[in-house]
Amino acid sequence: MSGATREPLSVKTLYSEYHGWLRAVLQRRLGDADDAADLAQDAFLRLLARPRSLDHDSARPYLSRMARGLCVDLWRRREIERAWLESLALNPDLEAPSAEQRATAVEALMEVDAMLKRLPAPVARAFILSMVHGLDGKTIAARLGVTDRTVRNYLSRAMLACLRLQARLTPEDGAP
Repeated sequence: MSGATREPLSVKTLYSEYHGWLRAVLQRRLGDADDAADLAQDAFLRLLARPRSLDHDSARPYLSRMARGLCVDLWRRREIERAWLESLALNPDLEAPSAEQRATAVEALMEVDAMLKRLPAPVARAFILSMVHGLDGKTIAARLGVTDRTVRNYLSRAMLACLRLQARLTPEDGAP
């Protein structure tokens, strides 16, 4: 191992030397050349936004981990979008959303999903049982094996997280 391999590589060098390899890795994983190209570009955009000190020894392992994360994000986004579209299909009276409305809704759902993942598991579970499944506090307490008071605390914590998310997502001019 020479000292030359330990020198940090510029994003330009990383791109020129590893973009094709990363795209091939993503294409094998996803089975779709267009998705692979998009995610490979996203990976290098992330490196531009948050530069890392990578050398030839660390570039492939780091990019492989990043590729796995990008794939998981893509699959999660598609699953959320699929579930949302299925729920829309259950209400045929609703007007079909425009492409822009659809993208905005999926983005918001992704943010909610990420917010729920940051909460402790019992808090997120209580919130989902209440908001999605419509269960009352006593039923949730029985399911989770906790007291009613604990459920109220869990729901308060989750609602606070929702309010923080809403404040972050709401434009400053108050427009929806």
